[in-house]
Amino acid sequence: MQTISNDTARRMALAAQGFADPRPRGAVTRRHLQRVLSRTKLLQLDSVNVAVRAHYMPLFSRLGAYPAELVDTAAWSHTARQPRMLVEYWAHEASLIPVEDWPLLRWRMREHGGGWRKRSRELLEQNPELVNDVLNAVKELGPIGAGQLERELGGGERQGRGPWWNRTDTKRVCELLFAMGELTTGTRRGFERLYDLPERVLPADVLAHEPEDSEAVRGLVERSAQALGIGTETDLRDYYRLSPDQSKQAVAELVEGGVLEPVVVRGWRQPAYRHAEARAPREVAGRALLCPFDPLIWERSRAERIFGFRYRIEIYVPEPKRQYGYYVFPFLLDGELVARVDLKADRAAGVLRVPGAFLEPGRDAAPVAPELAATLREMATWLGLDDVVVGERGDLIRPLNAELGTDQGAPLRGGEGAGNPEGGSAAAP
Repeated sequence: MQTISNDTARRMALAAQGFADPRPRGAVTRRHLQRVLSRTKLLQLDSVNVAVRAHYMPLFSRLGAYPAELVDTAAWSHTARQPRMLVEYWAHEASLIPVEDWPLLRWRMREHGGGWRKRSRELLEQNPELVNDVLNAVKELGPIGAGQLERELGGGERQGRGPWWNRTDTKRVCELLFAMGELTTGTRRGFERLYDLPERVLPADVLAHEPEDSEAVRGLVERSAQALGIGTETDLRDYYRLSPDQSKQAVAELVEGGVLEPVVVRGWRQPAYRHAEARAPREVAGRALLCPFDPLIWERSRAERIFGFRYRIEIYVPEPKRQYGYYVFPFLLDGELVARVDLKADRAAGVLRVPGAFLEPGRDAAPVAPELAATLREMATWLGLDDVVVGERGDLIRPLNAELGTDQGAPLRGGEGAGNPEGGSAAAP
């Protein structure tokens, strides 16, 4: 069994995620979007909008400024000239996945169906016709949001005490039918999901494809391995949130088929598996800010093992106890995670705020600060913001402010091909 260094594994992982690919020299097109998706396999969705929504940022990290409409049209519209590329489902959490991968998750839809019957018995007993009412209303009115459905159907009593869990019976049924594959997202209005029937969203050949469960799981693990380049069985399992039994069987079959190669990575406690086509470039150059839900770092133990970078999202940590900030972006420079910055898009003021900026231990600010400043300027322009304003927290604040100081207050001009991922700089966070 081959033994490789962690440095080699790190470069292999970066290349698999697209960070060794050259950035486009001209306008970013649908072809570039497809290239990134061929690497990452999916884009995680998340409702946090402090800086930018999670599904837009990984493309900026890999491509630079691009028109957000590329993602919107790929995910939520369809024409003969530009067929829908992406569809929503539970993959690694809520995600946008390639349309052709939807059948690989039918087993999960069936599992949700079985569990749904048990969990929702009380709801069904109280209102047995609600499921059919929702499906019929979506068929007649879709794509349609849960709020409008509630008004059409009379809604139900709200559940839970807080606004996060404050969902009516109608909304609960919509989400469960979505999990079962009986409904999908036809489009979105802002970030509101508008439900529709799968047969009006997905191609007939995709709907007709019914792979065996083992074949589907094996396909998902192979995609995980392609996206990661190299990883432990736990890493491969996490990408699509599979069970240990599912993952271990699929890994064994892929090893037997020559798709995965067992290797030893120095410093890793668990055995590793390299995809047969994974390659480690001699170096990885370039810079990128990574949102907390970027697939390069979303598995925190893997990020710590590969990069020596301990990362925890602190959204739910009380402010006085936060170490770095509310919504912190790691900074990738020449293949290493060298810093982290707390970011907020203050759309009312038209600025990208940096409340905190922190060097990783042992890093020198001299090469990091100018590269980070340039990336922040680029991100502000992409978001339709006019300036970058640095706060007071962190050991990187002073050198970063020195780099940005001459430009403080000077408007930043949007570059050609830039697009605002939130549909307008004046939009509320």
